[in-house]
Amino acid sequence: FFDPLVAFMISEPIVVAVLEGENAVENYRLLMGATKPEERKLGTIRKMFGLGYCENSVHGSDSETSAKREIAYFFTPSEIV
Repeated sequence: FFDPLVAFMISEPIVVAVLEGENAVENYRLLMGATKPEERKLGTIRKMFGLGYCENSVHGSDSETSAKREIAYFFTPSEIV
């Protein structure tokens, strides 16, 4: 799982964004859709753009704790508006 995921993630440029709002993590996870291709529902980002299990087109944190850690990988506090 890990090697194909890394290969995919470094194959093209990526866009990193920080979303803010009430229940942002939960709401974005619903919009993203399931990781497993067979569980993806119509209208979700992964159903529309995902190519497979690893090439699922989008990542979203699974909790506020994870979100804080992942945001710190890409942004300094002064960059978050």
